[in-house]
Amino acid sequence: MIYLDHLLKATQGSLHQQSKHTHFQAFNHDTRQLTPDELFVAVRGERGNGHDYLLDAVRKGAAGLLIEGLVFQQLSEQTRSTLAQEDIEIILVEDTRLALQHYASAILKIWHPTVIAVTGSVGKTSTKEAIASVLAHQFNTFRSWQNYNDMLGIPLSLGRLEARHEYAVLELGCDHPGEIAALCRMLQPTIGVLTNISPAHLQYFSSLEHLAFELSTLLTSLPAGGHFFYNQDDPTIRALLTQYTRDTIPAVTCHPFLPTIPKGLTSRKMVTAVNWQGIQGSIALEDTHEQHADAKATDKREHDFVKLSSQLLGEHHFDTMLAAYQIGLNRGIYPAHVEQALTELKPLAGRLNPLPGVRQSMLLDDSHNATPASMSAGLQTLNSLAATDSQRIAILGDMLHLGEYEEEAHRSIGRQVVEQVDYLITRGEWAALIAEEAQLAGMPLERIIMTSTHEDAAQAARRLLDALPATNASTTTDKSTSTAVILIKGSEETRMERVTELLMARPWEASELLVRQTPGWKKTFFMHAERPTWVEIDLNAIGSNTRHIASLVGPQTRVLVALKADAYGHGALKVARTVLQNGASMLGVATVSEALPLRDAHINAPILVFGYVPRWQMREALRLGVSVTIYSKEEAQALSRTALALNKLVKVHVKVDTGMGRLGIRYEERAKILELVREAGQLPGLELEGIYTHFAQADAEDQTHVHMQLARFNEILQVLEAEGLRPPIVHAANSAATLMLPEARFDMVRPGIAIYGLEPSPNVPLPEGFRPALSFKTQVSQVKWIPAGEGISYGSTYITEKPTCIAVLPVGYADGFRRGPQNWRSVLIHGQEAPILGRVCMDQCMVDVTHIPQTRMGDEVVLIGRQGELILSAETVAERLGSFNYEVVSGILARVPRVD
Repeated sequence: MIYLDHLLKATQGSLHQQSKHTHFQAFNHDTRQLTPDELFVAVRGERGNGHDYLLDAVRKGAAGLLIEGLVFQQLSEQTRSTLAQEDIEIILVEDTRLALQHYASAILKIWHPTVIAVTGSVGKTSTKEAIASVLAHQFNTFRSWQNYNDMLGIPLSLGRLEARHEYAVLELGCDHPGEIAALCRMLQPTIGVLTNISPAHLQYFSSLEHLAFELSTLLTSLPAGGHFFYNQDDPTIRALLTQYTRDTIPAVTCHPFLPTIPKGLTSRKMVTAVNWQGIQGSIALEDTHEQHADAKATDKREHDFVKLSSQLLGEHHFDTMLAAYQIGLNRGIYPAHVEQALTELKPLAGRLNPLPGVRQSMLLDDSHNATPASMSAGLQTLNSLAATDSQRIAILGDMLHLGEYEEEAHRSIGRQVVEQVDYLITRGEWAALIAEEAQLAGMPLERIIMTSTHEDAAQAARRLLDALPATNASTTTDKSTSTAVILIKGSEETRMERVTELLMARPWEASELLVRQTPGWKKTFFMHAERPTWVEIDLNAIGSNTRHIASLVGPQTRVLVALKADAYGHGALKVARTVLQNGASMLGVATVSEALPLRDAHINAPILVFGYVPRWQMREALRLGVSVTIYSKEEAQALSRTALALNKLVKVHVKVDTGMGRLGIRYEERAKILELVREAGQLPGLELEGIYTHFAQADAEDQTHVHMQLARFNEILQVLEAEGLRPPIVHAANSAATLMLPEARFDMVRPGIAIYGLEPSPNVPLPEGFRPALSFKTQVSQVKWIPAGEGISYGSTYITEKPTCIAVLPVGYADGFRRGPQNWRSVLIHGQEAPILGRVCMDQCMVDVTHIPQTRMGDEVVLIGRQGELILSAETVAERLGSFNYEVVSGILARVPRVD
């Protein structure tokens, strides 16, 4: 509950507009999840500005608005007039983030609950919830909402604090140096809890030592007489405490998670049971007094000291329970009451939460986040919970924010997987290292599947489940008889809860049981672009388009997907993994060098090199195990000699030129074709795999030429068949022919442009259901007014005729954003076209936004794709450039990062 007078006094804000509201239910900074009677806080973020959504907040029922005064003065007259007519409070402050922090600090002093701060690398939220649940049995206890744990999240959460609360249990996160100290200054905790220290957010801390120093700030920030609870099994924490007691006179009482024990005894933790009902453990005491020489071994005294149980899953949660137990006792709660409170603890959403899965499987949804420590704990839990006759399947996504430790972290998990998993499915490029290391450690390749999309990961799991024998269980709620136990885990940005939803037996329950299910999260997409100009690739569209092609040609016809030019600018590696999971069985590249990164990434599917392979590169072709295109006897003989030298076999495809005028034996030279096919089938080290041709005008309105080429190719095939020389794979159809010429599909089709959701030509539209996979975007880097009569860009080729508001964009011809002879003409900003002014520079360009007054720094700009109701397609751009869509998407240079 937020009282207006408290807010005004704490923030030194001014009441610009007053209404009947004297209090608000809570703070909210996201209109997508705002509920009536809340106070909307307009926060400026890295990718958005809450001040853009003031009217939306009012429409959603906000009782008040907390706005930055300077921004309010810059609002349009129409917006300010609309707000003036609403029955809402408008509070103006200098900085809304600082205002929230001042309010948080003030309200804690006004209502003075005992503040308990929980931090650590992992386990913060579960520990915070356990402590709050124990205290709530005897005290009015507030807990920070979900994992709101930073300088913005905690103040937002404290909007729900009330005068009745005696304790406030708050989670403290940190992803940069100095954050814990700043949080402690704001919250003034008197009790601190440190769960553990392990690699997390190392991209900003550079080392585990620096992270440890940051987390230890909680201890040094506690006041004299405070209490600090810590995990005594963590060696890094023990070293910190040793240094703390050596360098200072301790003014804070430090408590290990293990209970205080009588003198002369030692204790050890024992987890006595880990099963689907939860975890049980005890603290055992052992007498360490010296025994008399004649004493029997049975005289050694050992007994249970404390027994605890909860419904949490995983042995690592025993530390969670111990922390809550110790604090409960410290706060004067009777031990039996603490133990009872712990038995009621249940897994939180996304944190090893068991859910019924498809085909009698059981899902371990651990999709909230991932670090090496939590990933390891998840795998251990998977291993311990799977019955002897159940398959252990791990679906693992990337672990992010680990800095230089990122590669080794994934590889270490790969080594662990071998002992604890029967089948491994990875989703993402970092996670692929887990698969690579698991294979190196001895996991059979047929038990490893690498994917790039949530849908493909889920489909891979479904295929595994379909191959497993059914159990006698009549319901998926019987965890002990599940056909498989599936762990699903990855960092927050990987959104692995989407995989969980696709595998749930009751997916309609996702909104209640999974993390990140609010409207705001549903519309949030993380990107890891290295610069503010990027290409977004919808891999799901590529997967869907591939399935459409496979369905169109039928199961008897193979699908080879062309990955030339880095998959037409879409990213060959991710596209390769996606199409292979969705119906393609072969890949095509232009050069041997294009095959190299695919093989290095363990793409083992057949690859055909369409282009010229010089003799000096034949060894590399054989090493990579690719199929080679041949069109001369000399080439075939050279390949044979190379194969013999390396003791390898190389598959070849004979290329016939039926009217393209490019690589291949001319169709008129039938004798040479026949001789080459015969020799390719007989030369040692060669295996004749296929024969093909390529159409020059399959996408033309006049189909005369393509039918001529097809007739010529059929003549060659008839000659080969008569001689018994027809190769196993005959192929001719590119995207246009695949769509428009069924008789050209033969044994295999070679779609390229259609896979990426782009039309082969205006004469060959894509069937319904295909969709583009690529969007090209940038951000506004500056907005400013240029007086009349001023030149814009190099050469001053454009002179302003009137005062003009321009937006500078960080994209130029070095990105593939064409300068001449024609340019893009316009881009999309706020769903409107913004014309390009003057010449496009190497790295920047300028556009006219005079008619789009809401434009500001950081706004998204669409160069190819949809924004609002407008679409700027690759085809439209191609028409403006006097080019075609192939060149447009393939011409986006490699320095533009691809994200999905």
